[in-house]
Formats: sequence, structure tokens, C-alpha cells
Amino acid sequence: MAIELRHLRYAVAAAHYGSFRRAAEALGVKQSSLSRRIRQMEDRLGVAVFERSSGGVRLTAAGTEILRTSRHLVDGLDYMVASAKAAGRGEAGRLAIGFYTSLSAGNLRASLMEHARRFPQVEIRTVEGGRASLFVGLEHGRLDIAIVTGEPSLRDGGAMALWSERIMVALPESHPLAANDIVYWTDLRGETLLLSQRDPGPELQDILQAKLASPGVQPQVVSKDVSRESIKSLVGAGFGVSLICEAGIGASYAGVVYRDVQDGNGPSRISYAAYWQSDNDNPALVQFLRLLEERYPSLPTRVAESAAPSRTPDPSP
Repeated sequence: MAIELRHLRYAVAAAHYGSFRRAAEALGVKQSSLSRRIRQMEDRLGVAVFERSSGGVRLTAAGTEILRTSRHLVDGLDYMVASAKAAGRGEAGRLAIGFYTSLSAGNLRASLMEHARRFPQVEIRTVEGGRASLFVGLEHGRLDIAIVTGEPSLRDGGAMALWSERIMVALPESHPLAANDIVYWTDLRGETLLLSQRDPGPELQDILQAKLASPGVQPQVVSKDVSRESIKSLVGAGFGVSLICEAGIGASYAGVVYRDVQDGNGPSRISYAAYWQSDNDNPALVQFLRLLEERYPSLPTRVAESAAPSRTPDPSP
């Protein structure tokens, strides 16, 4: 004795509205079709589910027991179908994002907050790690997208230029340079520069070398295998100064102040890019890429094809 879920849905609607006509209107079907399906269900069950009258319908005692369970089945299936459709549109599901920038401030934090506002049913899993481990995570399917420093480079998969951030110098609040609104790269000659061996520390060190190195003169860099947070704590304790990306200034540390570091051309900046696998068919990834394209429309388009829609060039300068 097989009862189709459609029959149960019709019966639940009829019980709710107390009328086959109004139930049919609510479901968008013909009244004759709804009535026939409910009669078929009653025939298969061998009991009357409804008492029919000129004033409408009402459940029998047997029908009340049957519909008590049926409502849960119908509601559960409707929820499952709605959830599946939402996941297919990228409005639900999961998204794994790898990064090594700070989330205390900056564009990544703002992008994640906007995505959560638009798609509250998508579970975001964040993974912090170095560039190499993030790319391994992409290749093995543990990550959907990785956001790292640098311009997009060619690799298997998709890449997109994102934002750029100012490079800041972290100083002990008692340091003479802390009295300046702007610190120039040449001001850092002779300073002890504390940098993390973890990303983006090596890239910041490359920038420092390019800005300050000259024949016979090398910046005094102390490279430590500790986190960015530990580096800032050492700065606050007076062990040296450090370089950080703008996103890292959202968290305050005792005894530490931040200043712009510039050269003759103005503020120094570091760029960010996103990478993903071109065969990743996660709809939530598509929605996140669309959000990034929307927030940073004037930046260069990605360098490889992927599931994300093509970016429309921004006509504005």
C-alpha cells in the first residue's frame, strides 16, 4: 500500500483550510484533481480521512491520527527540498576560506561580514596558514578559496586580483618616530626590524630589502618563528619595530602604535589575490566570487577560467 507524498500534502492542505476548494487554490491545482487524489489515498488506506459536507471538510478520528504524522513528513520534505534548492543557488551550504591576513580589520573581514549578511545559511570555515599549505588545501579539496598576498600568478585553476593595503610600521609608543604622522623608509635605517618567518613576513622582508638595501648596507632584520601577534608584543616590549599590513591594525597591543611608512611616491602598499580550483563546483564559492567581483570591480580580471561569471569591465577610471 503506497501513499504518495503528494496525496499527503493535499490532505494536509485540506485539513488546514477545511475545504477542498481553498486547499486546491492554495496549492495551485484543480479542485477535482485534489479531491480525486485524496479519495485514492482513502481507498488505499481503507479508511475515511475526511467527513465531507456542503460546508467543507473535517478530519475523521482516523484522519486526525494519520495527519498528525503526515504533517511532519510533509514539512520535513519541504524543508529538505528548500534547503537543496538554496544550496544549489549558493545560498546555503559550506565554504572553506584560507588566508594569512589579519581579521581584526581590513577588506577580508569586511567581505566575510557582507557575505554572512547576504547568505546567513552558508557556514563559513576559515583556515589560517602559509601560502604553501593553503595551495595544498586547494588542490586536495580542503579549501574552496585561498586569499594571499601578491599579484595573481598563473597556476592551474582560477585567480583574481583583489585589494591592496598600506604597509604600516609598528613602533613602541616611546619610540622617537612615534611622534611622526608618517615614517619614511629611510627613517628605519639603523632600526632593529622584527619580522615573522610566517607569511606574509617573508614578503614584507623582501619589500624592506628593496626599499633600504644598498651596497654594503643591509637592514637589521631579526626573523622569528612566531606569530604576527607575538611580534607586536615584542615591539610593545621595546625589542624593535616591525612591518605589518593595514588589516593588522584593528587589534590593539599594549605599548604599540602604528604609522604609515612611505617613500617619495607616497604610501607603500601590498596587494592581495584569490585563488581557487577551476573544477570546484561549490555554488557557495560562485556566490563568494561574485561578491568579491562586486566589491572590487575595477581591478584586473582573473587569469584563468572558473565557475565564476565573467567580470564586466568597470567603465569608471
